[in-house]
Amino acid sequence: MVQTIKNRSQVPLDSRDLEICQRVFDKIRSEYQVEKDSDEVERTASIIIELYRQGVRDPDHLQSMVEAARGLFEASERPPTAPGI
Repeated sequence: MVQTIKNRSQVPLDSRDLEICQRVFDKIRSEYQVEKDSDEVERTASIIIELYRQGVRDPDHLQSMVEAARGLFEASERPPTAPGI
């Protein structure tokens, strides 16, 4: 099932929300060996929070969207494209 993005919530995140975001953040940081004090890690955290506030609550979907937004997919994982595209 495809999850749609709902209106951005202005409600503060609670501890459960932050736990989900932290878990996704830690997984991405570990899998892609993102340095702890890098600009990349700050951008990744910002994207996670923004997407979560927009209603992306499933951790797997959230991770996929962050990976796509940051261009973190490996070239071998991308679908082949026709020449010239």
